[in-house]
Amino acid sequence: MSEQRYDIVMIGGSLMGCATAYHLLRLDSRLRIALVEMDPSYERSSTILSDGNLRVQFNLKENIQISQYGLEALATFGEDMAVDGDRPDVGFRRQGNLFLVSEQSREEAEEGLALQQSLGCEVEWLEPDGIRRRYPILAAPDCVGGTFGANDGTMDPWALLMAFKRKATALGAQFIQGKVTEVLTEKGAVIGVRLESGEVLNAGFVVNAAGAWAPLITQTVGIALPVEPVKRQVFVIETEVYPERTLPAIFSPSGLYIIHEHGNSFMIGKSLPDDPIGYEFTWERQRFIDFLWEELAELFPDFDRLKVVRGWAGLYAVNTFDGNAILGEWPTLRGFYLENGFSGHGFQQCFAVGRYIAELITGRTPSLDLSIFSPSRILENRPAFESHRRLI
Repeated sequence: MSEQRYDIVMIGGSLMGCATAYHLLRLDSRLRIALVEMDPSYERSSTILSDGNLRVQFNLKENIQISQYGLEALATFGEDMAVDGDRPDVGFRRQGNLFLVSEQSREEAEEGLALQQSLGCEVEWLEPDGIRRRYPILAAPDCVGGTFGANDGTMDPWALLMAFKRKATALGAQFIQGKVTEVLTEKGAVIGVRLESGEVLNAGFVVNAAGAWAPLITQTVGIALPVEPVKRQVFVIETEVYPERTLPAIFSPSGLYIIHEHGNSFMIGKSLPDDPIGYEFTWERQRFIDFLWEELAELFPDFDRLKVVRGWAGLYAVNTFDGNAILGEWPTLRGFYLENGFSGHGFQQCFAVGRYIAELITGRTPSLDLSIFSPSRILENRPAFESHRRLI
């Protein structure tokens, strides 16, 4: 079988891989980079199956800063990603994110709000009466208030991925359709990867950007990564209600979220305790009726009559250690870099994470210190928890 030589092999050619390749080539245009993607249609990519949300409302400083950089990058994204004068439009809309707060979550929400505001985020506390005045359609009977981020919003996941992919390949990254079956090592360092076809791609750096499939990659070098592929389902409904203006994305303390798409169309989702672990994508309409509709109608009484028009299932790469990203070089294997375990937040974190990994590989001082997410914390049992609340 043939062998090819690269400087860096990205395992995964979806959003995180393409964003990292872009930043690598922006820092050093001479780099030879291979983006290896097993499914160029991206039919089961967590990027494409995400809700496309970006928010600064986190309780960990580094996660807030990651989102702040994402907002900064979006301000010039079309110009930065232009290829031959064609400027991509990812359709970012700042409809805001509203997190409803229960009595049980109030202390933590207030601590998070104070941290967000101290970092310059435009987030405010809303009392229950203020929420009802702004959004009379919303009942929220048990909420004691809410935090509203005016600059948060949603965008088109496909458009964002295609923009990064097109720019990365225009800068010189080579896109290869294939499945990595083995990371090759020698004397405690990576030397490349082997594809299912038998082809070998030699490289001094290998980046695991395989999303929910990341633990299958690390298994080939004896690393038990604490990441599980968990199926999450999304439902799109149409109601008899047409809000006068676009509502913010609304998140309840239970983990239920509602994103107003347009008109009378809404996207609904919630992480449930029995969400299956594995690579399974079956969508079940009945789960909305059994587990979500009653709670949704409590929040929005006018949603007692609605129609489920479509939906899909995708995978969260859930970090079972602490729920946060695993970023950087694995301590016992030189040249093997991880960007894994985002637990549903990877889409919005691609901007800063891609830059961070690129800076580490090229020996730059990181623009944003994300060492709190180093893989070494797993070996040293130093979890970096984001929140006591449920993952959303």
